[in-house]
Amino acid sequence: MGILQELLKDIPVPRMMKVKQRFDNEKIEDLTAALNEKLNQEKITSLVKPGMSIAVAVGSRGVDRIVEITAATIAFLKELGAEPFIVPSMGSHGGATAEGQTDVLRHLGVTEESTGAPIRSTMEVVKLGELENGLPVYVDKYASEADGLVVINRIKPHTAFRGPVESGMMKMISIGLGKQKGAEACHQMGFKYMAENVPAMAKIIMNERPFLFGVATVENAFDKAAIVEVMTKQDIIDYEKDLQVKAKEMLPKLFFDQLDVLVIDEIGKNISGDGMDPNITGRFPTPYATGGPDVNKMVVLDLTHETEGNANGVGTADFTTQRLVDKMDREVTYANGLTSTVCAPTKIATTLANDQEAIKAAIKTCNILDFTKVKMVRIKNTLEIAEIEVSEALYDYVKNHPQLEAVTEPVEWAFDENGNLA
Repeated sequence: MGILQELLKDIPVPRMMKVKQRFDNEKIEDLTAALNEKLNQEKITSLVKPGMSIAVAVGSRGVDRIVEITAATIAFLKELGAEPFIVPSMGSHGGATAEGQTDVLRHLGVTEESTGAPIRSTMEVVKLGELENGLPVYVDKYASEADGLVVINRIKPHTAFRGPVESGMMKMISIGLGKQKGAEACHQMGFKYMAENVPAMAKIIMNERPFLFGVATVENAFDKAAIVEVMTKQDIIDYEKDLQVKAKEMLPKLFFDQLDVLVIDEIGKNISGDGMDPNITGRFPTPYATGGPDVNKMVVLDLTHETEGNANGVGTADFTTQRLVDKMDREVTYANGLTSTVCAPTKIATTLANDQEAIKAAIKTCNILDFTKVKMVRIKNTLEIAEIEVSEALYDYVKNHPQLEAVTEPVEWAFDENGNLA
């Protein structure tokens, strides 16, 4: 028996019970109809002229019904006689290559066949100007040459900074359409100044190029579109902040103020830009954002298939598994840190041989006297938290919480012969 196994062999793993978390599930049933109603306003239709080439910016995030939203937007533009095409709008994602960014869209289901518009992908950018602080402002070359620009994105709280505008229209315009160089420029001064730089860059791009409108969604706690808006340039400047407030109200959460251990089965870029949403875990990659539970020790066990080896976020955890590290593509992962300038999430957490050892290590180090009373929560990922697992020590808390309901009795963990969860 090795020294680590010796240290961990007597650490008890608590029995866990399944618990339902209750969130508001109000959502838009017929999204295409709701979107068409917003598109067919005179203030929007008047902006589109026959024959216009229109770049439609689509990003890498797992936006609910992104294919449907994109296809409906493309169809609307075509009906007015325009010639729309799609530009990947995702900063440095997809390995910061044109082919990689097209592949990211294909993984999301966004193709010429599914949307009705060709995809034109390039990492070339055009410099439009500079902010007063000297930061350059870039925009995608194809988008820059188009007669009109349309952006599609959801609005939600950011994971590394706080401000009136966080992740949404303006960030998509400034960082997404700026490609790798734009993302790098916007991150250059760090997240401390992001709340100022993102809107400032977006306004330059919207003023220097023929920006038409943005399609914005706000998702409920189950990541389903609950609000859809079509916003002109002035609407974005005036009202994106209001949608940001609504997005924060709808954000899902773990209904616990303090946890000894949080176990997360999988992380990945398809889950969150940070691999796991810090708004859920309470572990933020920078000191410029706060929220969520106070978690003493956190474990991540695996990567999603869709993340293709990008393990950004693993460094935010305390422990991980050899399985995750073996799947990690370090070049892709480290490119994330080099672009965002936030390198802590790309470090490799303390790595144990299997799930059981990683979980025991977290319990051993969570700073409680009686390990049998560990307050532990296990989630599949930060997108799926309507049903979670909770340790026996939290039974009374769950029983008395209006938004929590125990749905099974506590049971033992099921580890296989290799010490991994079955």
